[in-house]
Amino acid sequence: MARGPRKTIEEKIEAKQELIEALETRLESERSELEDMLKEKRLKELEEVGDLIEESGLEPSAVADLLRGYLKDQQSA
Repeated sequence: MARGPRKTIEEKIEAKQELIEALETRLESERSELEDMLKEKRLKELEEVGDLIEESGLEPSAVADLLRGYLKDQQSA
């Protein structure tokens, strides 16, 4: 049973190049989507921290000073 004409090596190379280009495009798209998701996650985390700071009644600079002191104490221990 005949399978039809065989592809030339040039046709095989071209098909492989097209496949690689399509995969690279897909990879770029997935990386971009991941980056957007990571940004969204970070923004949500920062909003939670901001809400906590607001609830505490402290100024952001005071909270930063407290964190710096905490980190300094942790490094000393």
